[in-house]
Amino acid sequence: MSTNFEHYAELYRKELIDNVLPFWIKHGLDREHGGVLTCLDLDGTLMDGTKSVWFQGRALYAFAYAYNHIEQRPEWLEACDLILPFIDKCFDPKDGRMYFEVKRDGTPLRKRRYVFSETFAMIAWAEYARATGKQAYAEKALDLFKKVRHWLATPGILEPKYLPTQQSIGHSVAMIMMNVAVVLHSLIQDPLLEEQVRESYLLIKDKLYSPEYHCVLEMATPEGGLIDTLAGRQINPGHCIETAWFLMEAHHTFADAEWAEGMTDFALTVLDDAWAWGWDDRYGGIINFRDCKGFPAQDYSQDMKFWWPQTEGIIATLYAYKLTGDQKYLDWHQKVHDWAWQHLIDEEKGEWYGYLHRDGTVAQPAKGNLFKGPFHIPRMLVRSTLLLEELAQSR
Repeated sequence: MSTNFEHYAELYRKELIDNVLPFWIKHGLDREHGGVLTCLDLDGTLMDGTKSVWFQGRALYAFAYAYNHIEQRPEWLEACDLILPFIDKCFDPKDGRMYFEVKRDGTPLRKRRYVFSETFAMIAWAEYARATGKQAYAEKALDLFKKVRHWLATPGILEPKYLPTQQSIGHSVAMIMMNVAVVLHSLIQDPLLEEQVRESYLLIKDKLYSPEYHCVLEMATPEGGLIDTLAGRQINPGHCIETAWFLMEAHHTFADAEWAEGMTDFALTVLDDAWAWGWDDRYGGIINFRDCKGFPAQDYSQDMKFWWPQTEGIIATLYAYKLTGDQKYLDWHQKVHDWAWQHLIDEEKGEWYGYLHRDGTVAQPAKGNLFKGPFHIPRMLVRSTLLLEELAQSR
């Protein structure tokens, strides 16, 4: 990649302002019931009014994050105000947990054992508090954070992934709770936020990272051992790359903590290993799943190229270059940037494709569903713009 950081910063800013967020404002905002609709076809046509609950938080976060860090555009804050009240409809009053899917008007459809809906509500409220100065939303986020920690730590509240015959720990919850704590810490002080980052970091480093296989595994035994099954050997390079820049950001926040020593070095190791497993030298792009022993990965989408690992690669490589000045990371950034711009952006209908075959051809052209919506792409465009502006200023 050239060091024309100003050019790329403007490119990302323009993509956010002119393409990605306008698509969701036009097609995704539900002006009748509130919230955001994500099951959109190629041109934004609504395919299904079912609402993904975690995308209510994700979308609010994306619009508020752009408002706070790129430009205070009234339409972005208006989008936040439209989504915000709908999030409150998505809680089960019996146990305080959130649903996973609701009908368009908020009628509950399904709840899952995961706490991801709650984690995205937390970061959404935090960014909204930053955008509006309404600190009560940061406090609301912290209150939910404490509840989630209690649920995670108390056997019997959340259904375990496996029966007691297979005890395990997981990567996803550790990494997302670390990120939530970092976001909240920028707005509100509580010792549990630092404790969460410490716990997540040490769990990933000491138990989920495998020096033998050079990867962060998606699951392991509680003692940190390999679960020698198809599921236990699974590597998700996109998750590992996302975790790498979460670790970089967490170390920036808690650099003075004694427990954080070596955190950036570990983050770079995670990124290097994930890139080795995930980057497809034949076709380009970051592949979905690998097996740490080299067996065929069991997931049906194992060799596909989804949108979100590419966005995480764009952020992580820029962050790594900022921290190290190592040309390798700038070269990697150029590769993943070029691949994403060539294969994912829909110049005609707007927004980005989400699901590609290994060779980069479009597998299905819908712009959203219960798992794809306004989050990874706008977050990447905002975060990368900020990183590039920092790099430009530091020359």
